[in-house]
Amino acid sequence: MTEMISATVLLFLIMDPLGNLPIFMSVLKHIEPRRRRIIVIREMLIALLLMLIFLFAGERILSFLNLRTETVSISGGIILFLIAIKMIFPTQEGSSSGLPAGEEPFLVPLAIPLVAGPSILATLMLLSHQYPNQVDHLVFALMIAWGLSVIILMLSGLFLRLLGDKGVSALERLMGLLLVMIATQMFLDGVRAYLKI
Repeated sequence: MTEMISATVLLFLIMDPLGNLPIFMSVLKHIEPRRRRIIVIREMLIALLLMLIFLFAGERILSFLNLRTETVSISGGIILFLIAIKMIFPTQEGSSSGLPAGEEPFLVPLAIPLVAGPSILATLMLLSHQYPNQVDHLVFALMIAWGLSVIILMLSGLFLRLLGDKGVSALERLMGLLLVMIATQMFLDGVRAYLKI
């Protein structure tokens, strides 16, 4: 039971819905509120599907593709770094996500790598390796963490109304700075793990 609670807390912290909130708001700010909710649910369901796949078959997928877990960390760090740079220095013609203003995001960057990022995919593989006989508990822990994340991200419209465009822009730049640090750490962790082997 304590393992399940700690797994739930760990997965929730790695999903980081509060940290992702400004990015979700920024990417979806040009889309009408009703459509925004549909997109959030769709992207979260895609992320959940990917996380479940990695929980059950992550190690087999990586070995089939002849990839190491460090590769996931390094490539994820690079992707997040590029997204973070666009958040700090947004272009006039588009949003920080690299999408033209008003264009609907699909799969990238909301589902992958923001929710189902390399950190959580690597963590799920690690947990399934550590607790091979408690996969059902891990699924339950993942569902709780995912459900809490959905609830928080569904409130993005409320935050958008409270903060306004300038507030979202300021939060976006702040999150960009934090994402640069997270991306750098992810990249360095991958390099460190690779050099140990």
